[in-house]
Amino acid sequence: MGDFQQLDQDFYQSEYYYDNQGQEGYGYDPAAYTNPDYHVDDAAPCYGPTMDPPYSGKVFQPSAPPGAPETTDSFEKEPPLLEELGINFDHIWQKTLTVLNPLKPADGSIMNETDLTGPVLFCIALGITLLMAGKAHFGYVYGISALGCVGMYMLLNLMSAYTISYGSVASVLGYCLLPMVALSAFAVVYSLQGLLGTLLALIVIGWCSLSASKIFSSTLDMGGQQLLVAYPCALLYGVFTLLTVF
Repeated sequence: MGDFQQLDQDFYQSEYYYDNQGQEGYGYDPAAYTNPDYHVDDAAPCYGPTMDPPYSGKVFQPSAPPGAPETTDSFEKEPPLLEELGINFDHIWQKTLTVLNPLKPADGSIMNETDLTGPVLFCIALGITLLMAGKAHFGYVYGISALGCVGMYMLLNLMSAYTISYGSVASVLGYCLLPMVALSAFAVVYSLQGLLGTLLALIVIGWCSLSASKIFSSTLDMGGQQLLVAYPCALLYGVFTLLTVF
């Protein structure tokens, strides 16, 4: 037993211990073995290089390695919520103006984007106006829209040398539904089952199909095929007109 105590005293009196005394794990006081009057309350506290004294109220924060980029949790540098969701009101307004003016050349860079915010709003508006006229046709609106987008997607990819996505087709057809929403809103206060209603329905069908075919032809470089694209568009919007009139 005396040999082990002598080894401990030799270790705590060595240069190795005093060189590493400030590091974590070497917190014992050698006076406990060398001083016969030593009391445990007289021990000098010893902390590691990254440790704070106890009860100091501080929390250790590891420092970043040199050369590492600085990180911040500031909310000011985060992008807006609408930008993260892909909602751009400027593009929505530009596409709406393009639909409202069928004679205006379409900007292919804007209309080629997969933006479904406007089409979803226009489909909901069409269903609401039909409901106000006493026609609960929400299912027909969504079903015909989905089938029409699938048919136009297949037809355009067969006719054009370029490839267009399904989202772009749905976006264009949905934006061009805006005149149909106006016709449905007019049907709330006036019956379309007459000569005036028939003329208005034909005008709206031509308006929607002309706007859609113009956008498709400019986006897919189909300048000489606009009438061929306008024909299936007119059939699609004609079905919506039948829902609105009858």
